[in-house]
Amino acid sequence: MTRHHATSNGNVPFTAAEETARDAEEAAYLAGADDRAAAEARDKRNQLLASTDWTAMADAPTQAAEMTAYRTLLRNLPAQADFPTTINWPTAP
Repeated sequence: MTRHHATSNGNVPFTAAEETARDAEEAAYLAGADDRAAAEARDKRNQLLASTDWTAMADAPTQAAEMTAYRTLLRNLPAQADFPTTINWPTAP
């Protein structure tokens, strides 16, 4: 399918050079998909860790082993084998 520029005079087809450049842009975008997914997963992980930071304080009312294990699993998320395509999110205690 030929790509076009929308102009006030109607659609103008891409030149061969424009098609090649656009194909390269799309390939570069697709190649960065894992990087974008990893960044999103790390952002979510960081939010989850931040929401439980208070439990790691020395004066926290409870320092349950389950919470410590949960936070460790969150920190180790990027080490999972299929990260970032498949992520096994831990369940909060």
